Amino acid sequence: MQLSLHAEYALRVLLYLGTNRERSAISTAEISRAYGISKHHLVRVMHTLHDHGYVRLVPGRAGGVVLDQDPAQIRLGDVVRNSEATLRLAECFDRKTNTCGIAPVCSLRPVLQHALDAFLESLNAHTLADLLGGGAQAAMAEKFVQLTNLPS
Repeated sequence: MQLSLHAEYALRVLLYLGTNRERSAISTAEISRAYGISKHHLVRVMHTLHDHGYVRLVPGRAGGVVLDQDPAQIRLGDVVRNSEATLRLAECFDRKTNTCGIAPVCSLRPVLQHALDAFLESLNAHTLADLLGGGAQAAMAEKFVQLTNLPS
């Protein structure tokens, strides 16, 4: 299984915001520079994160985005579930487009569903705070300063 770029970027954005919590707002352009990814794509990611209550959008010239939840409350599996357009592991997961002739009697789909549930449950055992703990936050902040050429 591979995460979509949308879900991966959502996790990256949360890491960036979690690392920079002391700042009032962070621009999409800054995050785009830090990761070398499209600002246009990040705007869509920001809207997804905002729609699910992870971030708050700050309008205006000095605006941007800020983390809107305690990192200890942001479970990684929930972020992935909310950021993925589809968690369809096989064609049979979508009843509308399924063309598999054995789907009504196939025993593979429940096994795949169990694996997907276990994957998300495993991710949900970790929070954004876990990713930022143990000195990781300081190390990432240092790297982000290098990547964005911002004063430390």
